[in-house]
Amino acid sequence: MRDLARRVDAATPPGRDRALDALRAFAILGVVLGHWLVTALVTDSGTVRAVSPLHAMPALTPVSWLLQPLAVFFMVAGRTAASSREVPYRRWLGARISRLFGPVPALIAVWATASVAMLAAGTSFDTLHALLKLVLSPLWFLLVLAVLTAATPLVARLHPLWPFAVVLLVDLVRFGADGPAALGWINVAAGWLVPYCLGAALARGGPRGRTTGWALLLGGAAATAALVLWAGYPAAMVGVPGARISNLNPPTLAAVTFGLAQCGAALLLLGPLRRVLRRPAAWLAVALLNLSAMTVFLWHQTAMMAVTALGLLAGRPLPGLHTLPDGPGWALARLAWLPVFAAALLVCRSAFHIHEVRRIHEVRRPAGTQEVRHV
Repeated sequence: MRDLARRVDAATPPGRDRALDALRAFAILGVVLGHWLVTALVTDSGTVRAVSPLHAMPALTPVSWLLQPLAVFFMVAGRTAASSREVPYRRWLGARISRLFGPVPALIAVWATASVAMLAAGTSFDTLHALLKLVLSPLWFLLVLAVLTAATPLVARLHPLWPFAVVLLVDLVRFGADGPAALGWINVAAGWLVPYCLGAALARGGPRGRTTGWALLLGGAAATAALVLWAGYPAAMVGVPGARISNLNPPTLAAVTFGLAQCGAALLLLGPLRRVLRRPAAWLAVALLNLSAMTVFLWHQTAMMAVTALGLLAGRPLPGLHTLPDGPGWALARLAWLPVFAAALLVCRSAFHIHEVRRIHEVRRPAGTQEVRHV
């Protein structure tokens, strides 16, 4: 492992900002752990459905603050996209889109086959719908990121305050003037465009010091607290089944201000991360996760469901796996299952990582050295 770490360290281009890769890795891990902790599959009258522990245990709401780091991912994406335009646009866009969607066909093929098999075995449509919703829901993230990436030449110089103003206006109409709920879907693009444009501004050499980081962290946190305490926004930064408003589906003003606070914290971490990642062992862990980022992201829900299904072989409901998330006992049992989920995810990664690796090699081969640096 030490030899591998030294070789990976030596092969990394000197100009690569390793801290950005670390932020991307932390964001992916946050999404994975967040889904594993706030999603429970329970059986109700023979039908499997997804239940959130946040509904019965609102005290766990702070977990959603730590494990919903999508704004940081979009900020890093905007930063890298805006600084990597060193080849013609079509080649550049093709490289980035191929990297994003390379592992998707394998996921679709596996679950299409599994769906046919489950229906043939008598699985109800409601159960299959619940499972497919968990599996396919991460694709919305890839679609939004692909659209923003394609629009990079148009939005790279857009000030983050412009999409922020759109989110503010949409929420004022939705919640203040009792406007149509469908209007909120404008925020799917505008809401995530805020951190994306922030990242692009950093690529242009915009404000990036500790002063900016503290301003975003404290200002975003204060705005979010005000929106939750006095404007009626939910405190949970993820969707909770049964809740009147979801901060994430579509994004609300509170989700955007909270995301800005997260981006501020990320900017403050850049310096310490750069120092830590000078160590080959630390950089090896980050580099390996980034090489499997899309595979991990796409297959983590399947890993959780596979463990849940295999657990049925025990012949009785297992705490934290099949039981209703209605108390602290479930939360403690769920934590004990996380290493098992991780082991199942490693199996999925071993089986399907080849599709992501193949895409990386296909992208690198025609693009030349400069393209490799930013893929």
